[in-house]
Amino acid sequence: MNAVATPAAETAPEPVSERLRITEIFLSLQGEARDAGWPTVFVRLTGCPLRCLYCDTAYAFHGGEWMDIDDIVATVAGHGVRHVCVTGGEPLAQKRCVQLLKKLCDLGLVVSLETSGAIDIGDVDTRVSRVVDIKTPGSGEVERNRMENIALLTPHDQVKFVICSREDFDWSRDVVSKHALNERCDVLFSPSHGQVAPRQLADWIVAEHVPVRFQMQLHKQLWGEEPGR
Repeated sequence: MNAVATPAAETAPEPVSERLRITEIFLSLQGEARDAGWPTVFVRLTGCPLRCLYCDTAYAFHGGEWMDIDDIVATVAGHGVRHVCVTGGEPLAQKRCVQLLKKLCDLGLVVSLETSGAIDIGDVDTRVSRVVDIKTPGSGEVERNRMENIALLTPHDQVKFVICSREDFDWSRDVVSKHALNERCDVLFSPSHGQVAPRQLADWIVAEHVPVRFQMQLHKQLWGEEPGR
């Protein structure tokens, strides 16, 4: 009698690694927004579809190294601090960024996301404080603003305008008023480094009673233009 052949057991395919391209992960002080001054782990993702004229992280446009998301989370946790900021480049340009944000939140960390405002923020975990730029005319990228994001903002989020000139200030003031942004979340006005003097911007805000929070980049006051700080 011929033996009946037994079909070979199927081998399950190996799971596809969930990875992100990372420029750097480092510990410093948060220099901007609501959590300024807190020791914070920064996770800087590689790549950005925008080219803002004042960009100070152009080194993150290219290169970087692929890392498993679980390894990124472990590296963050290893620093032993409570705050983490996912930034770029434009972190949401990598679709798996939302998975990283969720896993960081699941650790019980205080998580913020710095995003250009050009990409839909709707899939970002609601536990994340989304710091959303609205690009001014002086940025050179005003047409990239995704204004639909405004309807998604909550009091947990923040909106940031980088002011390059008096014209930028007037434009930004009008956007805040038109969309009642200050009733949705914190609104931040920052002077573009080397273009608008901080005191000048402060005087404009005070003189016009604009309901926004003035901010300067703490890290530049402490460490200048040194990257990775």
